[in-house]
Amino acid sequence: MVEGDYYELLGVPRGADDAAIKAAYRRLAKECHPDRHGGCTNQEARFKAISEAYECLKDPQKRAAYDRFGKAAFQNGGDPFGGRGFDGFSDIFSSIFGEFMDPRGQRQNAARGADLRYDLELTLDEAFAGKDSNITIEALARCDSCEGRGARGQSRAQTCSTCSGAGKVRAQQGFFVVERGCPTCRGSGEVIADPCGNCDGEGRALKRRSLSVKIPAGVDEGTRIRVSGEGEAGVRNAAGGDLYIFVHMKPHGIYAREGTTLVAECPVSFTTAALGGSISLPGLDGTKIDIKIPAGIQSGEQLRQRGSGMSILNGRGRGDLVARVLVETPRRMSAKQKKLLEEFRKIETGDECPAAKSFFQRVRETFGS
Repeated sequence: MVEGDYYELLGVPRGADDAAIKAAYRRLAKECHPDRHGGCTNQEARFKAISEAYECLKDPQKRAAYDRFGKAAFQNGGDPFGGRGFDGFSDIFSSIFGEFMDPRGQRQNAARGADLRYDLELTLDEAFAGKDSNITIEALARCDSCEGRGARGQSRAQTCSTCSGAGKVRAQQGFFVVERGCPTCRGSGEVIADPCGNCDGEGRALKRRSLSVKIPAGVDEGTRIRVSGEGEAGVRNAAGGDLYIFVHMKPHGIYAREGTTLVAECPVSFTTAALGGSISLPGLDGTKIDIKIPAGIQSGEQLRQRGSGMSILNGRGRGDLVARVLVETPRRMSAKQKKLLEEFRKIETGDECPAAKSFFQRVRETFGS
């Protein structure tokens, strides 16, 4: 019998109900199970202690005796495992974690087909509108010769006699029972005396196949689309894996994307920036987007068009379109253009560009010139 109060070992108050006690045991048993700690003796001792505490507190009669007399109720030959020794503990652990230790579930998971990844490259226009994409994958698929059974002709797989179909065998090592994959059937729970010649008894073979996948509007770089059951086939008609499509975006000639916002760098002449005007951009929906340039706009300012951006994934509506204005200074001018600019410079007062006037005023004040 271990030292310490049973309630304290499980970390529950004395008035805890059965559900709270069971939940505490499950959490602690997972945490300190020896298989997770490489046979650490301290964890083994802790594991045994909390199991002893749970065995007592889960039984109403034992709990009542413990609450009244403490551990003295189990002295003089009393057995907290009900006379069953470690086999009794094994039954406790199985009853708590049964859903994780079901042999049929283990076999199914072991035989399940692997998930597959496919990288799909899209243009911005395709991501905006969505599309039905035809892709080709090469992976293990159900064997046509044996219809996935793994056996030749009309023969059938037989239950493995070594593990009785469990797919695992148990061996007791001291206080603990260790489970390993069955060496005879390699974890499948079945053996095939006459395997299919096409798939060597696996029930699956390598195939190339085409698949049509619907890509929703609004996908972006890194969007992952799951296609259930279209991954690798499972062993002998076990569940198949899933196909995961990862989206990658091709660069666009005009727009950069920031979430659902489309951004266009729009160079405009310095006269348009000074006097005002308009520009037109092509919308991804095929329409023309007219954007008004206000007089006096500065380079780097942004003009936003609500609802003209990217489609919203799994939602309604669209994001915004942003025109980022870049004022371009002319590099080549005619003699007449230069003359007109010289005349303009002669009549400048400085008030036309208040930011420049303010900056150089601070320079003069700082350096006294």
